[in-house]
Amino acid sequence: MKKRKVICVKLLGSFCYTMPDESEEPPFGKDPAGQERKEYCMISGKIGKKALSFLQYLVINHTRNITAEELIDTFWTEKHSSDPANALRNMIFKIRSLLKDMFPGEEELLQTLQGCYAWNPEIQIELDTEQFEKICLEARQESGKKSMELFRRAIAIYHGDFLSGNDSEWAGAARQYYRTLYLDACKALLPMLEKDEEWMEIVSVCSQAYQIDFCVEEFTVYQMQAFIAMGQPEQAVERYEVFRKRMLKEFEMPPTERIEQIYTLALGLRKEERRDDGEIFKLVCEGNSGKRAFFCSFGMFRSIVALERRHLARSGQKSTLVIVSLGKETAPTTDARRLERVLMDGLRTGDPVARLEAGAYILMLTGADAESAQIVISRLDCSFHKTYRHSNARLSFRISSLCPEEGT
Repeated sequence: MKKRKVICVKLLGSFCYTMPDESEEPPFGKDPAGQERKEYCMISGKIGKKALSFLQYLVINHTRNITAEELIDTFWTEKHSSDPANALRNMIFKIRSLLKDMFPGEEELLQTLQGCYAWNPEIQIELDTEQFEKICLEARQESGKKSMELFRRAIAIYHGDFLSGNDSEWAGAARQYYRTLYLDACKALLPMLEKDEEWMEIVSVCSQAYQIDFCVEEFTVYQMQAFIAMGQPEQAVERYEVFRKRMLKEFEMPPTERIEQIYTLALGLRKEERRDDGEIFKLVCEGNSGKRAFFCSFGMFRSIVALERRHLARSGQKSTLVIVSLGKETAPTTDARRLERVLMDGLRTGDPVARLEAGAYILMLTGADAESAQIVISRLDCSFHKTYRHSNARLSFRISSLCPEEGT
């Protein structure tokens, strides 16, 4: 049986194509060694905006027969043509001529059937969007290292928005869909990279994601924290200033308190601000921490817990860790914000809180044993349901006594 020829088309970031050898996989993203595969051949020659959009529509719908009525409804809705059927025939002729220039060795890539058009079945079309979507969905079904590597592969494929130069209505919905898939993949990957302390990769992922949607807070937060972890607080301050300026310009809104806290930390770590001992003492002690609990990243939370374990070994006191989670009967975003507000207002200033995942937080009750922790838990649970009586959320709590560090 004769093997079908393959045309690989790239739609994310630009509209390009290549025809790989039979032994090759579709050349999207990077190979396992981390190197870019062969460059794609750009479409040559001049082509009108509408004709290009028409070709892209045919490519994206390569798996099915497309009726003439569908094409007319999609591309001649503005009634600019008194004879849309003739306009369609002219467009098909133009596209066939273009395809002959692109693939001189191939005949009848686009076939005319009864009342519809379809790609030659002897040609197999592979799209980067299809591979991107498949990998994203697979990554969400996996966990641990397997999930991490799949998200990395998906992000490597996404070189920009879906057909970024096409402003047609039909392209807009697909563009938003793939953009959401990409941003969600970045959000899922970043905590995994933070756990493995892959700071350089975090900076790279955040930089690319920031270009797609700058106002997603996580990308600025993770990038600033990565710069600080690498000993580059100046870069963290610079990232904050760029983000703040753009937020004020676009939305007339300043950064959130979470980002302001990281910015304050970065300022304190900048070498040029550490001039003498007096300034260092002043810098450490200045600033108004407010009357709310201390919200921090999970990485920072681990460092605080490590310091507390050393303190407990010397003082003999007790502290307790608590994981607070929302039940299944919740409004994910709304109830998560409500829970965070209750924790921030209901805990002491010295109690650190970190987000584990959507609707789950971990906190440390400094100087509290298990019995005292139960009292705090009851108060938080009561406060949540008293404040948000119409919420269906049910809070669950797991506590663990913090063990002093051995050998301290």
